[in-house]
This record gives sequence, C-alpha cells and structure tokens, in this order.
Amino acid sequence: MTPLDYEYLRKFLKERSGLDLSADKQYLVESRLLPLARKAGLGGIPDLVQKVRNGDGRVSTDVVEAMTTNETFFYRDKVPFDHLRDTILPALIQARAARKSLRIWSAASSTGQEPYSIAMCVKEMGAALAGWRIEIVATDLSQEVLEKSRAGIYSQFEVQRGLPIQMLVKYFTQSGDIWQLNSDVRSMVQFRQLNLLQDFSHLGTFDVIFCRNVLIYFDQDTKAVIFDRMARCLEADGTLLLGAAESVVGVTDAFRPCPDRRGLYQINPARGAQPFGATMFPGLKVAAAR
Repeated sequence: MTPLDYEYLRKFLKERSGLDLSADKQYLVESRLLPLARKAGLGGIPDLVQKVRNGDGRVSTDVVEAMTTNETFFYRDKVPFDHLRDTILPALIQARAARKSLRIWSAASSTGQEPYSIAMCVKEMGAALAGWRIEIVATDLSQEVLEKSRAGIYSQFEVQRGLPIQMLVKYFTQSGDIWQLNSDVRSMVQFRQLNLLQDFSHLGTFDVIFCRNVLIYFDQDTKAVIFDRMARCLEADGTLLLGAAESVVGVTDAFRPCPDRRGLYQINPARGAQPFGATMFPGLKVAAAR
C-alpha cells in the first residue's frame, strides 16, 4: 500500500466511521484489509482502494466493517453492570414509578453481549419491574454484527467470557457446542443500524445510555459533538456510562462525572438540567465540572 493510498483510507475511514487513525497505523490497516482484498479476488490493497475511490458501495462498506473493532463480551468490565443493578435501576424504579417505563440505549452494541447483559440485569430485578414497559435499543455501524446479535447464538468460548454460570444456565439453551439466548431475553432488545456520526435524535430520549469503548477511536472534536447530541437524548436525571478508558473531562461540558462511581456521568446542571446526583442518588456529592 502506497503512502497516498493510506492517507486516502485514513480520510475515508474518518468520514465514514469516525475512526481516527494515526500516521503510524498503516500496518494495522494492511493486516485487516489484505484478507478482504484476497477474498474479493483482487491483486492487493491498492486494487481495493481503487474500488473505494470509484464509489463501489459494497467494497466501501466491507472496508469500514473490516476496520471496525468488535471486541466485546458479556458483562464486560463488570463494574458498570454492578452500577446498573445496584444503583441505577433501583433509583429509576422510584423515579419512574408513575409512568412505569424505561428506555436504555446500547450505542455500540457489536455482537450483542452488552445489550443482552443489560436485558439480563433487568430480568434479574424480577417483581420490581413487573408490568413495566422496558425498551432496550441496541445500535451498531456494522450490519454483519447486528445480524449475529439478533440470532443470539454464541460459542462456548463467547459464553465463557464474563458470563456467570448461573446466568448461562438460566437464560441460554445449549445445542452441541453453541448456546442460544432464550427468546424472552432476545425479544427485549431492538437492534438497529446506526452511524454515531449521523443525527440520532430520531431514537428519542433515554433513561440510560451505554456508550462504552467506542469513542476512544474518535478525535476530540468528534467526541464533543457526539456527547452534545447524547446529552439531548438523555433524560434530565439520566445516566451515561462510558468505558474504563473514556472520560468527558477535557472534551465536553455537557456531562460531568459522578464521584465514587467509575464510568458514570450526569447531565451538567449548568446546561439547564437537574443532576441525578441530587435527585436519583440522594446525598451523593456531585463532582465539580473541570
């Protein structure tokens, strides 16, 4: 791949997916796109780039999907799901008692482990949410991973990564060396294709947004725009959960961190909303925006 081809791909990928590749990541692009070029019967990556330049929609989509990182597993990092079970859902049950409905968005759902982990957390609340309308919306850029997600079928390796054995036995059915989520859990999640670079206001408003381990691939300006849009999609007392390596600090004033709850963020009251630290979690001190 020539330097010009690499620069073209860097620009193309940033515009299409938000992926911000540094100048020293050419080896990564080559390792992911060479198998794609071979599969398409092309002579190499330059031929692949030429098809993208010529506006070949199928090849362009394949290139974006090949460069998208879909690393995920059930209950990834554990702490956010502990927060959801122990703090967020109990508080929302009180705050939404009159309307008896919740909306949760998994904004980079990959192959489905995150939204299905959320669904199992909701199921585990049992009678506390009986009669409630629960919507879990899961979105991803890749149509390929969304198709896998909808099926809810996972290998032995995939279910062994992060999934407690009691949850596996309770919510999955085994067939040979594969496991499928039971239909009552699968039906809780709506999967939709979405590019976070585009407007997503049509999704409506949410009580909880999971946007974990995806914005680390975007530049600061792109992150700021997405955070601002998410603030408009989140209820005033709602919760945003980011990945362990992600933060709003130094990027946006739309949110501010919740102390002692790693990865949880609230709407900044300076933007005109009531902080959940003062409403959903009584007695909790709210971190000053920095």
